[in-house]
Amino acid sequence: MDDYSDTHVYRPGPTRIRWGAPDSGAVAETPELSTSQPQPTIFTCIDYSPEQHEVITFTDPSEQLKVHRPEWSKVRWINVDGLANVGAIRAIATKYELHPLVVEDIFNLNHRPKSEDYRGADGVAERLFVIARMLQVHAGYLSSEQVSLFLGKHTLLTFQENSGDVFGPIRQKLATPNSRLRRGDASMLMYSLLDTMIDSIFPILETYADRLEELEERILSNPTPEELKSVHHIKRELLMVRRAAWPMREVIHHLHREQHVCLDESTQVYFRDVYDHVIQILDLLETYREFAAGLTEAYMSAVSFRMNDIMKILTIISTIFVPLTFLAGVYGMNMPIPENKYPETYVAFWVLTIVSAVGMLLWFRHKKWI
Repeated sequence: MDDYSDTHVYRPGPTRIRWGAPDSGAVAETPELSTSQPQPTIFTCIDYSPEQHEVITFTDPSEQLKVHRPEWSKVRWINVDGLANVGAIRAIATKYELHPLVVEDIFNLNHRPKSEDYRGADGVAERLFVIARMLQVHAGYLSSEQVSLFLGKHTLLTFQENSGDVFGPIRQKLATPNSRLRRGDASMLMYSLLDTMIDSIFPILETYADRLEELEERILSNPTPEELKSVHHIKRELLMVRRAAWPMREVIHHLHREQHVCLDESTQVYFRDVYDHVIQILDLLETYREFAAGLTEAYMSAVSFRMNDIMKILTIISTIFVPLTFLAGVYGMNMPIPENKYPETYVAFWVLTIVSAVGMLLWFRHKKWI
C-alpha cells in the first residue's frame, strides 16, 4: 500500500461560518478556513460484544496495530481524530487494506457525501466506504466537517479532521451492557453514527426558526441595515447546511436499497428511518430559505414604504405652502403696504393664510391622501 504514501497533502481546517445568536443582531461574515495548527492525531479503539466492552486511546498506533481484534469482540470501532499524522494513518490503511483511492478521499476534505463499494480479490464487495458531513456549532462558528467511514464485516474505521463530535450518545450506548447497539454488528454501528449526524441538524434548524422569527419582528417594526446583514448571514448558513444534507439523501437511499455483504438486512430497515429524517431536514431547509428570502423582500418593502411615507409628508408640506407663499409674495411686494393705512388687514392676512392651510389639510383628509 505504499503507492499512495507520498501523494496526499493534509489540508487543515473545516469550512465554517460565524454563528449569529438570535439576540445579537449578528453581522454576517464570509466563510473562512481555520488557520490554526493541525491537531494531533488521536486513535480510539473500542472493542465490544453484548457482554464486554473495552476502550483504548493512543497517539502512536504502532503497538496497537500488532494486536488483533480479541476473540470475544464482536465489533471493533477505530475512530481517528486529526489527520496530521499521515504516517500513522498510512499504517492503519495498510493493516486494514484500504484502497489508495479511499485514502486519497480521506485527506481530500472537500468531498461531496457519497458511498462506494470496494471489492475483494474474489470480486465480491467486501468493503463499504461512506463520506458524510457533520455539522456542529462550536466556539461561535457553524462548522461543516467531513467524516469518512470504512465498513468491514466486523470493523468500522472513522476518520475526522478534528477532535470533538456528536457521537457522545453512541459511546454511552456502547458502554451500556447488552444494549441494542452492543448486540448489533458493525453495520448497526455505522447506521447509528450516520443517524446521529443527521439528527444533530434538527436543533440547528430549530435555532434558525427562532432567529428568523425575531428578525421578522425587528424588520417589520424598525428595519435597519443590520437586520438585512443578519438575513444574508442566515441564508449563507442555510446554504452550508443544504450542501451537507442534500447529498446525504442519495447516500442513505443507496444504503437502504442496495444489497451489500457488509450490511445486515435488519440494519438496512433502519436506514429507511434515516432517509425520512433527511427528507424532513430538506423540507425544513427549503421552508427556512423561502422564509429568509421573504424577509429580504419584507425589508425592501418596509424601507420603500418608509421612504414613500416620508416623501408623502414632505409633498403635503410643500403643497400647503404653495398658496401661502403666493399670498405672502403678493402681500409683501415692493408697494404701499395695506396695513399702514388699514391696520386690520394684517389680521385679515393671517386669518386668510391659516384658513387656507387648514382647508387644504381637511381636503387632503377628505380625499384620504393623509
